[in-house]
Amino acid sequence: MANIRSQIKRNRQTEVRRRRNRATRSELRTRIQNAVEAGDGTNETTAAMQKLDRAAARRVIHRNTAARRKSRLQKRLNQLAQ
Repeated sequence: MANIRSQIKRNRQTEVRRRRNRATRSELRTRIQNAVEAGDGTNETTAAMQKLDRAAARRVIHRNTAARRKSRLQKRLNQLAQ
């Protein structure tokens, strides 16, 4: 356990951010799964893409990771549409 006040505060901030990021990642997985189940051209797909962009903008995930996931999601949806 830290004795320095600044480190104690830093630990609190880190924990808050960790919980927030964890919730965001969990929601991303849920949105992507819902988009796949719903099929292409739905509001679910748009919501999943927006959530990925938003997570990348807030640096919860890397921007290249967001781009890769969007690409894979779109590829999967295109296969389902055929």
